[in-house]
Amino acid sequence: MSRHVKRGLMLFLLLSVGLLPAVFARAGTPDVVRATLKNGLRVVVVRNDLAPVVTTMMNYLVGSNEAPDGFPGTAHALEHMMFRGSPGLSKDQLAEIAAAMGGSFNADTQNTVTQYFFTVPSDDLDVALHIAATRMRGLDLSAAEWEKERGAIEQEVSRDLSNPQYLMFKQLQAVLFKGTPYEHDALGTRPSFNKTTAEMLRKFYGNWYAPNNAILVIVGDVDPPSTVARVKTLFAGIPAKRLPPRPAVKFETVQPQTLKLPTDTPYGLAVVTFRTPGYHSPDYAAGQILSDVLASQRGNLYALVPEGKALYATFFNASLPAAGAGLAVGVFPKGGDSAALTQEISRVLTDTVKQGVPADLVAAAKRQEIAQLEFQKNSVDGLAQTWSEALAVQGLNSPDDMIAAFDKVTVADVDRVAREYLDQGHAFTAILTPESSGKPVAAKGFGGAESFSAAPEKAVTLPKWASSALARLNLPKRTLDPVVSTLPNGLRLIVQPTNVSDTVSVYGRVKSQPDLQQPSGQDGVADVLDGLLSYGTTTLDRVAFQKALDDIAAQESAGTQFSVQAPVAHFERAVQLLADNELHPALPAQYFPVVQMQMARLQAGQLQSPDYLFRRSITQALVPAGDPALREATPQSIMGLTLTDVQDYHRSAFRPDLTTIVVMGAVTPATAKAVIEKYFGDWKAQGPKPETNLPAIPLSKPAPRTVVPDKSSVQDTVALSETLGVNLTSPDRYALALGNAVLGQGFYASRLYRDLREKTGLVYNVSSRLVLTPTRGTFSVEYGSDPDKVDQARNLVVRDLTEMQTTPVTAVELRRAKALALRSIPLKEASVGSIAGGWLQRSVDGLPLDEPLIAGRHFLELTAPQIQAAYRQWLRPADLVEVVKGPNPQ
Repeated sequence: MSRHVKRGLMLFLLLSVGLLPAVFARAGTPDVVRATLKNGLRVVVVRNDLAPVVTTMMNYLVGSNEAPDGFPGTAHALEHMMFRGSPGLSKDQLAEIAAAMGGSFNADTQNTVTQYFFTVPSDDLDVALHIAATRMRGLDLSAAEWEKERGAIEQEVSRDLSNPQYLMFKQLQAVLFKGTPYEHDALGTRPSFNKTTAEMLRKFYGNWYAPNNAILVIVGDVDPPSTVARVKTLFAGIPAKRLPPRPAVKFETVQPQTLKLPTDTPYGLAVVTFRTPGYHSPDYAAGQILSDVLASQRGNLYALVPEGKALYATFFNASLPAAGAGLAVGVFPKGGDSAALTQEISRVLTDTVKQGVPADLVAAAKRQEIAQLEFQKNSVDGLAQTWSEALAVQGLNSPDDMIAAFDKVTVADVDRVAREYLDQGHAFTAILTPESSGKPVAAKGFGGAESFSAAPEKAVTLPKWASSALARLNLPKRTLDPVVSTLPNGLRLIVQPTNVSDTVSVYGRVKSQPDLQQPSGQDGVADVLDGLLSYGTTTLDRVAFQKALDDIAAQESAGTQFSVQAPVAHFERAVQLLADNELHPALPAQYFPVVQMQMARLQAGQLQSPDYLFRRSITQALVPAGDPALREATPQSIMGLTLTDVQDYHRSAFRPDLTTIVVMGAVTPATAKAVIEKYFGDWKAQGPKPETNLPAIPLSKPAPRTVVPDKSSVQDTVALSETLGVNLTSPDRYALALGNAVLGQGFYASRLYRDLREKTGLVYNVSSRLVLTPTRGTFSVEYGSDPDKVDQARNLVVRDLTEMQTTPVTAVELRRAKALALRSIPLKEASVGSIAGGWLQRSVDGLPLDEPLIAGRHFLELTAPQIQAAYRQWLRPADLVEVVKGPNPQ
């Protein structure tokens, strides 16, 4: 399985169960200040000056566990209504403020907590705190507003019910946690939402939303003592409440069951699940270390991959306070033997229980868990989530508590937990088998226009505490000063020292375009190379290489996008290992046939999967026949490859003169350059530099609607797309980008969200994307809706795009879009990864590293007529091609 598929799988698995990374931050320093107000509100402020931003997370200690019987989505529904207005802060004011602050705000509902988070420029912290305090004082919760939001939340339910993996986890919870509040997740059901009333939501809010049932976490470039003082001023007057009793959690014995479901993914899943210790259990730390040991790429579970028995295999915990779910996951190709893989997984787990866990893997797991302490400081919002998870979900005093717990874990502890919890007689097994849903078919286009008149947007008068703060439209100050150099071999090096953690992060990118660089008849060679890069180097085999990483608590990935993160004390060794993997991969002949067969079987499923057919149908509608973007690997092309083909592709595509490396962390530019030059300096390019930019293409033309069947889906995913006659260097790119902020950014303050969700409830999510490369440009709108709402939603999209051409955006919209665009600049630099990612992308595109500030200057000068002119010249609403994945729209 390719690294990209592995990443996508693991990301989905983590999101499906609401799991956050088990990472920590240190307490007990002057940069951490705590307070408990007289009304019971607990406050923690953590200073982190990585960027001039701050994240506020209000954690209410209530979730789906406390929902009334028969109404599992009550907490989730209330989360939605928190954005529908409060006394003194209407929904329009809230939308206006949130958009003007950069639009980075959201919420989530879990079993035991509901979280509301804003990431804003540090100068806007007071505004974010005012919003949190206002919503804690009260909500409007009108029946009319709930009726509108009900439609959107039901679209969210339809989206998740269209996901087979979500259905698996939903049934998993029901089995593992039967008879407890944990047996249902926080999403809710359409029938229960149909019966939910605004009065029920008012009661739930009145019972649980109180300062003495909340924890406020603030992380960022702030002064902790003065921030705590400001919190006291804004929140101290909110009265505490007498909280209702919480439901008891008493578990029944898990009865073994096997669930079989179809899936629309190109691969299948075999999942063996056990109930494991929860956060509050004294066995939790040992259980987490056991999970890490089982997931280790040096372990016997992952060994199923090089043995050719699985495309991928791992283990992870999804924990709740009173219990958790431990999932052993094996991935098999379409047509693969799921029963055999399930037996292999069970065998590995049984052997682990009988033979015990390797002491070396326990030590490595402990090092990695504790090392995450420093890594997490490299993200402002990630650190806020870590503190919130520790305090509000795990019930700890600080994340440091888990570090101490991990440090105490012994091999005997892990062995005991394995014997107690990995009981095959009480396991839940799920098999998700990939199935074809059919080929894309042409269908009738959308129906005639309906009457959806757009009321002119009126200016919103903001509260005094917001109006003055948001009145400014300033270009953000430059806070980063990277040192840029070029090595003799052409490699570009960017170094930015930081002082937020004792780590160093190295990110790199080789500019590549496999559609142009793969030789004729060798489609898929890039994927096979990608799959082989995890098999070690010419000096260290797969297991030895992973051990070397474990010894220094480093995280590494090789490929055309490569990286390593390590404690600063191990910076040089980490770079040495990264360079060894990137420049001297083993590409072992022994494992080439295994990886080749895995990739061929994975591609066979991919070619029939609805997601792949959906994206390919869009591409086919946009580009001319014979375009390189239409190149497609097949099982036959992959099986026709030789190891020499893979080696040749690595030599030709991996070149220093197409590579940029970013180093960020507790290291000086001189030291960083010396280390990078030591291990990457002898890298030489072979042959002439290849073309890596796709050729320009003509404008796309309208076509009949294409429907990609998806048997798993009850909701349609709709893409409306077209190519544009602009690219990354076109002067109008700034006007188009600012207009796109009016269209689709800022949540309820954007035209598309306002018209498709807030007013009509036709969709849950809608997004508009302007994608520009050095040679091409595309514009697209995507949304998810019930089949009978697809045409109504499209009519509104076309109407909104047409109005961008016929009528200048209002002064209110223009100012909001500028505020959003300008404040988004520092928000996109709130983590080491996002900073490095931005620099790498701009380096690949040939743009200045400070392009966001250059764009900001253009945004400040743009006028409404200029945006209108750009949309009139380049957008063609009548030419949008429509591709639908799911049921045929009604």
